[in-house]
Amino acid sequence: MPAITTQTPEEIARLQAKILELKKKLKAVIVAHNYQRPEVQDIADFVGDSLELSRKAKEVVDANEIIFCGVHFMAETAAILNPTRPVLLAEGTAGCPMADMIDAADLREWKEKYPRAGVVCYINTTAAVKAECDICCTSANAVGHYVSTKTKKKMILYPGFCITHKRLQAEQVRQAKEAHPEAVVLIHPECAPEVVALGDAVLSTSQMIRFAKESPAQSFLIGTEEGLLHRLKLENPTKTFYLMCNALVCPNMKRTTLDRVLKTMEEQRNRIIIPEDVRLKALRTVERMLAVV
Repeated sequence: MPAITTQTPEEIARLQAKILELKKKLKAVIVAHNYQRPEVQDIADFVGDSLELSRKAKEVVDANEIIFCGVHFMAETAAILNPTRPVLLAEGTAGCPMADMIDAADLREWKEKYPRAGVVCYINTTAAVKAECDICCTSANAVGHYVSTKTKKKMILYPGFCITHKRLQAEQVRQAKEAHPEAVVLIHPECAPEVVALGDAVLSTSQMIRFAKESPAQSFLIGTEEGLLHRLKLENPTKTFYLMCNALVCPNMKRTTLDRVLKTMEEQRNRIIIPEDVRLKALRTVERMLAVV
């Protein structure tokens, strides 16, 4: 089921006010991923997907530090792009199982096995893995099996996957379409191929936001993590959105709470540290991505 806060509206408002007051004192900027809890998204200066947050992190020039409400690899990307200011991960235990499915040693073995292949890494990878690659990509521009169906080039795919998106089954999509035949089906490309095939549009979260705004349709079936519903409803108050599977909840994204954000800011904890040689190699990979999208 979707993550539910046990805090009262008054407690939420009190914590949000304290965070915003401290943010001003610290001259910090707060960024949050689309999958964060609604009350966390609401205190962010910017909310977006991995690509948007990467761009925003690069643009930050007037803040002393970045408070990142997301998971570890995302905060690493911000640190890669911002070597002169601290990047603090709001919740230090928030990781990503997909990012953990490959490490730099595994990738080096693959590079030895396929020495003539270019190496593209998904944004959901560690800084150490990005440092071993030629270019990075996100779901907003390419991802795994889905992109392999859009190109004639041979794609050698590492067997990684998103455990959250994998929970959405094709039968659930079919049942949702039967229940809401008028709704447009929006699917995230991290879903299984048989699920992706049932979508009217296959989009990253930022693309879903734009699509919903621009579409004349009034109802949508959503195939991604439930946190996106907050922005979809907020920015499209006259439209209706249905989550196709109640299990579409990323437990790592939901680890970040207002209490944790405040504690991190007060204690200046969870700073992301990347060895400079690794950062510089990873920077090349990320900047190449940002240059072409």
